[in-house]
Order: sequence, then C-alpha cells, then structure tokens
Amino acid sequence: MNAIVPSTPAETALGMSLPNRRSEEWKWTDLRRLISAPYRRQAVAARDAEIDRLVAAAPLAAVKAKRIVFVNGTFDATRSQLPQGSVSAPVPFPDDVIVAMGSRLQAQGAALTLNGNADLPIEILHVATDGPQRAMGLRHSITVADGATATLIETYLGEGDYLSNAVIEIAVGKGARLDHIKIERESGKSTHLSHAIVTLAADAVLRGFTLTSGAALNRQNGTYTFLGENADARIAGAYLLNGSQHADSRLVVDHAVPHCTSRELFQCVMDDTARGIFQGKVIVRPDAQKTDGKQSSHALLLSETAEFDAKPELEIYADDVVCGHGATAGDINHDHLFYLKSRGIPEAEAKSLLIAAFVGEAFETVEHEGVRETLTHYAEGWLARR
Repeated sequence: MNAIVPSTPAETALGMSLPNRRSEEWKWTDLRRLISAPYRRQAVAARDAEIDRLVAAAPLAAVKAKRIVFVNGTFDATRSQLPQGSVSAPVPFPDDVIVAMGSRLQAQGAALTLNGNADLPIEILHVATDGPQRAMGLRHSITVADGATATLIETYLGEGDYLSNAVIEIAVGKGARLDHIKIERESGKSTHLSHAIVTLAADAVLRGFTLTSGAALNRQNGTYTFLGENADARIAGAYLLNGSQHADSRLVVDHAVPHCTSRELFQCVMDDTARGIFQGKVIVRPDAQKTDGKQSSHALLLSETAEFDAKPELEIYADDVVCGHGATAGDINHDHLFYLKSRGIPEAEAKSLLIAAFVGEAFETVEHEGVRETLTHYAEGWLARR
C-alpha cells in the first residue's frame, strides 16, 4: 500500500502537484523540494514612480523598440506602444507542469500577428515590483505571417520574492524569419518557470537566444517543431550564475519533416555554488530524411563548488541524417591565462577577458547590434561585480 504524501505549502497555494526528482525530466530540478514558499495569485498595487524606475532599469531600455509592458502580471496600457490583443486559443502541452500552472494562475498576455518587415524590434517587458510573496502568470501568442521578418524580445526583471510563470506560443510562417531574444533578469529571490512552444513552416528561419542570469531558481522549457521542409532553427543561450542560483534549460527539437536544420549552442558560466543544467533532445521522425541537427553545451566553472550537468539526447528514426552532440565542462584554460599574463595583463583582467570571450560565442549569435552590445556590457558588469 502506497503512503499518501502530504502536499507542500507551495502545492497547496498553487492548487497542483509539483514534479520531483523521480521524474526523469525534473531529476536535477526538484520543484517539490526547491519551491518552499506558498506562492499564490494575488493583485499587487505599485506606485508609478516604482514602476517607472524598473522600466527605466530594463536591460534594453536604451534600445529603440515598440514595447508591450506588463506590471506584476497585468497589462499596462499607459506604458505600452502596442495593444495587448486577445489570447484565446488553447495552449498545447496541457500535461506540462509549467503550462498547467499558467492556466491555474489565469495568466494574461499579448497576442500579436507580425506582417511584412518590422522596422523596430518588439519588446514584451515584464516587471515585478517589490511586495508580498505571490505568483504571476503570463501567456503570449505570436504569429509571424508568411514572408514576414521580425525581431521579438522578451524581458523579465523585478524586485522581491515572487514566482513568475511564462508561456509563449510562436508560429513562424512560410518563408518568414524571426529573431527571438529573451533576457531573464528576475529578482535574485524569485523563481522563473517558462515554456516556449515554437513551430516552423516551410522555409522558415528562427534565430533564438536566451540570457539566464537573475532568478534564484530558473527552469526554462523549449519545444521546437518543424512542420515544413527546408526550415532552419538556431537556438543559443548563455548562463551567468553565481551565489546559489540554479538554472535548468530543457529543449526538445522535433524534426517531423525532411530537409531541416537545427543548431543548439549554450555557453554557461557558474561561480560560487551555482548550478547550471542543460538538457537537449533532438528527435528525428521516420520521414525526416536529410535532417541536419547538432547541439552543444559548454560550461565554465569559476569555483570548485560550482556545478554543471548536461544531458544531450538524439532520438533518431531516419537513416539519412547528420546529427551530433557534445558537452564540455571545466575551469579557465591555464595556458591561455599564462599567455595573457606573460603579455603584462593582470591576472584578474586576464580572467575577465577569457570569461567574456567564452560567453561571447553565444552573444555573437544575436544579429541585432544594439541588443548584442547591451548583452556584452551586461556581461562585463556581471564580471566586475564577481
């Protein structure tokens, strides 16, 4: 007879069970153990001055863009340059815990259809003000019309202790191109859970990048499905973690049709007792001949107590494919460090240069110059604060 396990305070507050290490997908990120606070949905009022300060402090505030702003999970029309739209279609993956949590939190969000060639990036900016412990949900739906070109940015930042749940659905149309950039700069006390659900039609191009650096606990799922031939997806990410931060990215790339290309590249830097995790899975269906799919994750451990776990997977059912994966972890290359020091560069500066070069490999995948420069400046600031 199986014993009944009582709900944790977090499960009671959220009204749902949380996954634990017995689930293979969650074995490194046991939410039942890691989330202890009784986060629940509640409205939090904030002063205009507090909101304006956070909006002005957003990493890409200086980048010219059209913005949609959410404050504490609620659409802010006065600070937005675009309408919110209406999200009504059911979200796929109802069995996914992050999607299910968003439904329970009655998540708000933006619905956009992007046509033609967008002249400016579109940024969905979510800010969380300091206040009581609470849970907030966001759910966005983005359609890139056939032949359109656009840059979409998601930015998350805040103060205080909260749980942020974000689900975004993206459909990239036939012959369309989307550059999708996500910057996670949540509060150092917060939990960030998200799922990006992306489909690509024939000849579609996706360039994705995620910076993970803020939340105490971060779990990001990504599901990318090729629905049309000759589509191309390049997905990159960078971790900048210190203290006791915990970040886990799980990507599933599903090659359901022939002649498609995918690349995954993650560059992860961990210091102190931080823990980074990368789980990447490439599925090649029986009819998906001529698939070209590769993934790689690399970790730079700046202390003896930092940790990195990698789980690359290839699930291949076709025989005419080119697929591969790789993962590395280690500390700073001492030969490179010696070379820089021999040229008169102080050790601390030499280490910063090597770390910047390491993470810069992922930053270089961002084609928007203003965004790429901002990411580089942020990394430099992070290194200076170590």
